[in-house]
Amino acid sequence: MDFKNLKRSINLVEAISIVIGLIIGSGIFLKPGIVLKNAGSPKMAVIAWLTGGIITLCSALSIAEIAANMPKTGGLYSYLEELYGNIWGFLLGWVQTVISFPGSCAALSIACAILTSYLIPLSNFQIKLLAVGLIAFLTIMNILSTKLGGVIQTIATIGKLIPIIVLIIFGLTNGKVNIYKSTGAISSSMGLGAAILGTLWAYDGWIGVTNVAEELKNPKRNLPRSIIVGVSFVIAIYIFFNAAIFKILPADKILSSSQPAVEASVVLFGEKASAFIIFGMIVSVFGALNGYLMTGARVPFAMAKRGQIPFYKIFLKSHSKFETPHNCLILQSLIADIYIFTGSFNTLSDLIVFVLWIFLLWEFVVYSYLERES
Repeated sequence: MDFKNLKRSINLVEAISIVIGLIIGSGIFLKPGIVLKNAGSPKMAVIAWLTGGIITLCSALSIAEIAANMPKTGGLYSYLEELYGNIWGFLLGWVQTVISFPGSCAALSIACAILTSYLIPLSNFQIKLLAVGLIAFLTIMNILSTKLGGVIQTIATIGKLIPIIVLIIFGLTNGKVNIYKSTGAISSSMGLGAAILGTLWAYDGWIGVTNVAEELKNPKRNLPRSIIVGVSFVIAIYIFFNAAIFKILPADKILSSSQPAVEASVVLFGEKASAFIIFGMIVSVFGALNGYLMTGARVPFAMAKRGQIPFYKIFLKSHSKFETPHNCLILQSLIADIYIFTGSFNTLSDLIVFVLWIFLLWEFVVYSYLERES
């Protein structure tokens, strides 16, 4: 069966932007309170964020080494199939095609729409319609050009980092709360393990750049670099961001707030600043959504090459003019739309973390074993 290879149009900067943009989405804004509650204290919460980052980095280092030698479209799906047999790749491919990527797109589009409702009043149905509209818009942009999707990703990544870095700088320098004494209303905790688990959604997404390996320029060099640099950068951002929040707000305030970043910005800059932070959060989630749409569509494309999905001849075709996997992008957006109307942000995010880390842990454990044996 003849098909066109996807165009190599993504450079190192755009690849790093994809990694950072995929990771930094809603988790950094929505998870601090949950992690703090489970950890039991601000100090232990920071340790949980660091530990979650180290776990993610260990997995990322393993994948980066594999990716450098097998820069194939489909990422982890292709690696599992190549290293451990067709059954593992087949199972992950279907999980990513039907659950992981479209579910993440749905969760992120819902989060983006909910954040928008803080600036523009929206009903629940209007929030869902906006979520569908966001997916439709970004799907069209990524069909028109992978390069355009990469540009959107780079701009969104820069845009999302501005309010985060502002909060970090002013929080660490002007915050009045003693992080070592701020216990507030924390009366019980689930333990460090539960706190670390809460960080994994916030760190999720980094592996998505491997799905577009075939479209990277010089993938043997740029793919591992983008993963290592991107994940390391996000770990630092998360630690400093949480430390800043804990210096601005007492623990009981963080626990009682659904949006501690907004509360922190109000303390630092006043009521009017909250709109700026909310807009930054919207840009953050929007960038993550674009990254998931861009990278997720490459999994069914890779499966279609192997004839592992129904109507594979349709899905392995790239657009005759734009050289993008347009049918796979459309498929992913339609599945995401179904999730939008049937699920919530928390339900979808919990589902995704549960199913995806089964495969990530398998990859890490088995690859580490094979490395020792060799």
